[in-house]
This record gives sequence, C-alpha cells and structure tokens, in this order.
Amino acid sequence: MKKIVTIALCAVLLITACLFAGCGKKNENELVMATNVAFPPYEYYENGKATGIDVEIAEKIAAELGMTLRIEDVKFNAIIDGVKGGKYDIGMAGMTVKPDRLENVNFTQSYAKGVQVVIVKENSPITSVDDLLAEGATYKVGVQTATTGDIYATEDCGKDRVVGYNDGASAIQALLTDKVQCVIIDNEPAKSFVAANEGLKILETTYADEDYAICVAKENTELLDKINVALDKLKADGTIQKIIDKYIPAE
Repeated sequence: MKKIVTIALCAVLLITACLFAGCGKKNENELVMATNVAFPPYEYYENGKATGIDVEIAEKIAAELGMTLRIEDVKFNAIIDGVKGGKYDIGMAGMTVKPDRLENVNFTQSYAKGVQVVIVKENSPITSVDDLLAEGATYKVGVQTATTGDIYATEDCGKDRVVGYNDGASAIQALLTDKVQCVIIDNEPAKSFVAANEGLKILETTYADEDYAICVAKENTELLDKINVALDKLKADGTIQKIIDKYIPAE
C-alpha cells in the first residue's frame, strides 16, 4: 500500500511540474531564434542580456507576428541543423545565403549587407588580400567555424591552411598568440575586435561582400512568408535602417 501511495504521489508531482513548466514544449506564442551571441554588433551580451542588430530586428518581427521572441545562444554551426530539425523557428546570426545552406533550409529576403575583411597584426607581412591568396602562400587563416568566412577561406586557401574556432573572439586570441597569421570575419565585429585588442588592424581591401538573411525550416513556408511580409513593412517604414544606424553609425 505504501508503495502504491508513493507512486501515485510521484505521478501527481510530475503532472503538476508539467503544467507549470510545459514539459519542455515551446510556447505556441513564442518565436524561437537560434543565434550565436558573439558577433557584435549583430548579437552580443550587454549587462547579461543579448542585444544587437539581429536581436532588435527579430524582436520587431516577432511583434509583427503577434509573438514574443525567445533567444537560444548556440554554436554557429548548430543553427542550421537546429532549424532544419524544428528545434528552433528561425536562425539569425549574420547568416549569408549559400548553396549548401539552401539544401537544408530556406532563407528570407535580405535584411542587411555584410562585408568580410581580414584582420592582421600591425607588423604583418600580409598587406593585402592578394598576399594571402598568392601562389605558394602558407599563412594560417583563423575563422569562426561554419561561417562564410570559413567557407570562402577554405575555397581560396585550402583546408590545410584554415583553422576553425567556435567564435570570433577565439580566432582573435589565436592571432594574438601567433597560432594563425590572420582572421577572416565580418567587418563590424572586426572593428570591435580591433578596437579591443592593441596591435591589430583591418586590411584596406575587402575579402567578400554578402547579404544577410533569416533561415527557416523548408517545410515551414507559412512562417517564411509571414516573416517576409514583416520585413517588407519594417523596411518600408524605416525601422530596420534605424536599428542598423543605431549600431553602425555612418562614418
């Protein structure tokens, strides 16, 4: 009898916990965004809270859809698979539309433009992108794994010369300690990293130009269409440009 009562009590407690916690299920009114919060000014932590261009735009999109935004901070290379598998609704982390990514997810229209640049030490023999790509060059290139910087560098320099890291900060640390001779990354976080680390500079010649978009699961065409409508509105009324200008003032 005592055993039966104990089992029954455990069952009641489990049901109660599920009612309050939702048994781990996503709230239907939530828009779950997977990102990597280490990519300023698109996403970064300030006073323990995620903020940045992507975060503010995603909040506006969620509001247009009558939803609340929930951010999941994950490794960049886990975003596509997480969205594809339905773990997250969207992926938004300064992501560029690439053929291999389109095989797994769909992308919205572009909401911002990015530029890939090369960071080197101030006394580096690498003075231009041409030096990095010259025949016979052996310079090691640091990148954030699975980013377009990683993809472009691997295509141009070969897999043996490219060293991947979980985030941009780790790649910069590798540059500072001479484990790599340069880092390829988006221009805006590059400026933040150079400002925070004495002795680094950005090469004047850009590495690549690209457009950023939001990834959505292939079967979730309804959400894709709704986000595109929201983006149209937020572009037309100047909201997106105001957010970008807030974080990237005109030089």
